[in-house]
Amino acid sequence: MLVAFSVAPSGTGRSDGSVHDAVAEAVRIVRESGLPNRTTSMFTEIEGEWDEVFRVIRDACDAVADYGSRVSLVLKADIRPGYTGEIEAKLDRLEAALENDG
Repeated sequence: MLVAFSVAPSGTGRSDGSVHDAVAEAVRIVRESGLPNRTTSMFTEIEGEWDEVFRVIRDACDAVADYGSRVSLVLKADIRPGYTGEIEAKLDRLEAALENDG
């Protein structure tokens, strides 16, 4: 499964209004998980089995909760049994399609 997610705190807490420290904590948890992942300006993508991916996302939410009284979580999942390596393969297929159009 491939999941893109975004997590951020809101409300009162340790934050000065910026969420970068909280997001850094979440990304650190994702990277330390050992699962394939990628972070962009808007989302973090992570790939693995259902239970391991959602365990990491839960841990990231728990870490962000220290920075506010609420946590906002946005998820998008591609659940495709039997496929692995899609975090790279999907982009490879897109780039190949773009090259074929040229």
